[in-house]
Amino acid sequence: MKSAGFRFEHDLLGTRNVPCEVYYGVHTLRAKENFQISGVTVSAFPELIVALASVKQAAAEANAELGLLQPALRNAIVSACVEVREGRLHEHFVVDVVQGGAGTSTNMNANEVICNRALELMGFAKGDYEHLHPNEHVNMAQSTNDVYPTALRIATYFAIEHLVEAMTSLRTAFARKAVEFSGFLKVGRTQLQDAVPMTLGQEFSTYAVMVDEDIARLREASSLITEINLGATAIGTGITAHPCYAAKAVQALARITGVPLVAAPNLVEATQDCGAFVQISGILKRIAVKLSKTCNDLRLLSSGPRAGLNEINLPAMQAGSSIMPGKVNPVIPEVVNQVAFEVFGNDMTVTFAAEAGQLQLNAFEPIIASALFRSFKHLTAACTTLANKCINGITANADHLRETMDRSLALATALNPYIGYKNATSVAAEAHAKNLSIRDVVVQRRLMSEAELSQALRPEALIQPSAHGWPIASTEPAQSEQPDGPNY
Repeated sequence: MKSAGFRFEHDLLGTRNVPCEVYYGVHTLRAKENFQISGVTVSAFPELIVALASVKQAAAEANAELGLLQPALRNAIVSACVEVREGRLHEHFVVDVVQGGAGTSTNMNANEVICNRALELMGFAKGDYEHLHPNEHVNMAQSTNDVYPTALRIATYFAIEHLVEAMTSLRTAFARKAVEFSGFLKVGRTQLQDAVPMTLGQEFSTYAVMVDEDIARLREASSLITEINLGATAIGTGITAHPCYAAKAVQALARITGVPLVAAPNLVEATQDCGAFVQISGILKRIAVKLSKTCNDLRLLSSGPRAGLNEINLPAMQAGSSIMPGKVNPVIPEVVNQVAFEVFGNDMTVTFAAEAGQLQLNAFEPIIASALFRSFKHLTAACTTLANKCINGITANADHLRETMDRSLALATALNPYIGYKNATSVAAEAHAKNLSIRDVVVQRRLMSEAELSQALRPEALIQPSAHGWPIASTEPAQSEQPDGPNY
């Protein structure tokens, strides 16, 4: 029935007026009213909507193949699902991503949108459920408890792919800078104190390697979420589903999504276990920790420009102060730091939600979804922003690096093999006390000749293992099997 721009829909609790123009129905309407929590709706996570539509399409195909769903209904449902997978009707996924009910509202939102669009394709009005029903047909042989976790895994798989793509661009940016900066000698630091020489290229190569390691961890994690519980229905027993449904639905879903999905060997276990999400969230935290550490380094290395390290220049993106003229802040590393802090909190949320499951179901997967997808979305954007708006435009302060290297006490370590640790310590102390260079003190004390000093302090000798200065180990066999005694 319709009246003044509304259609009447009925559910367990009674009848409600649903606006005629919307594709969702009464269950979604109630959820929209009940869960005004985060202000972020499911439509903010298109990967999840696409995954839900993929599950509904696979279910319709499997049920039709088993003779349980009429071809006309199957075709209409599949056509509607294809439209949703292509990006249409996403604005009608209006329930808050944070919701009670273990994701039932999200599942019903998908059922109702797909059903009403399918009704239109069949020539009927939205809400004419006697021809095609959200529960009877779109949700046939399904429960929220297998649909939602399955869709969450597929969406996570896609989110991993997007994050890997962004991280690959970031790794490439760091690797290019490592090559570009390979000729710039600088002081390495431990505990913020001068340590030993290295090149700026070596410093940036470590960032590329760190990102690359985490890309590998993400790819490994993809295999954790290809095991799904579709066909489990309510608790894993498969009640209301045809005995052959699960295998056919999983096969169809793998084909539709292009994801190498497999059925979990124990559907009761798979319906309640959120361990894969905990591990993936931990990997996201690992990525965030290392990205934040890298951004801390970038802020330190670019600090100044006249009273800091000032070894590199970050691209100037915007004026840095409303009161201090000429100030430019490292705003891109700072925003990545803040994304990392958010990811740390999201990981804790996932941990608590996964632990809070009881018996045959975890009712808290909606908050797991919210936390995970916010981490994925923001990390992906952070990596892209860091690469494009910061790393690609970094330049080296060559003159300052050279001057700092010449004055550094770090060169004393390179002389250990030539003059010994004791002499090197004395040289460093004198150079620091008298504001001299290491080279000046060594020459003044005549500890090494100019030629020996030049050989010892060659750039290539300072940044890698070198045999110069060390006694050559004998290749002759030992005279006795038993040593004379300890040689300290």
